[in-house]
Amino acid sequence: DCGIEGGCNGTMRFDVITHGIAAHSARAWMGKNAIHAAAEILNRLNAYENRAIEVDGLTYQEGLNATLISGGKGTNVIPDECRVHVNYRFAPDKSLAEAKALMIGADAGAELGNGEHVATGGVFEGFGIEMKDESPSARPGLTSPLAQSLVELVRERTGREPLAKLGWTDVARFSMLGIPAVNLGAGSPLLAHKHDEQLPESDLLLMANLLEDWLK
Repeated sequence: DCGIEGGCNGTMRFDVITHGIAAHSARAWMGKNAIHAAAEILNRLNAYENRAIEVDGLTYQEGLNATLISGGKGTNVIPDECRVHVNYRFAPDKSLAEAKALMIGADAGAELGNGEHVATGGVFEGFGIEMKDESPSARPGLTSPLAQSLVELVRERTGREPLAKLGWTDVARFSMLGIPAVNLGAGSPLLAHKHDEQLPESDLLLMANLLEDWLK
């Protein structure tokens, strides 16, 4: 929307795993259905209350969602494993370690590339966890002189005040290095990944002129 979004939410992706015992579906009592057991994972996801958290004057919206689910080996086989892929978006009021503790416990041992570990606490306590991706959050970072000059120019040209970045961006990597960075670009973030995602040509022209003037 040609406005500045400060910082970014952190992101974490992991499989929450249930195990069962395979059997012929005509004799289901001989097995244990891992997909049925995954109902408790969905119950916990539905019960979780996402929070809006203010950090340095900007309000970040957290999100905990299942984005994929897989399980089963055949149409007549009781499934012996089910995986619910979960994406947790966490505000920059907490570190990556704190976010992991909230989801799976502080000592679960689930790290990238080290397979399945049982969650020792948190939202998914007792379930198997396999970590797939983890990236830290970043605070707004709007206090540096460079960032402030850009904030003022954007306000002058568009009337827009800075908002929180709810997705994850490379601003987090710059933040870890102590390099000032903000998110600024054309197009509505509300249309991201939607079937009608689009970008007005007028936004591109506005952004080009704005950045050219700022760099001067």
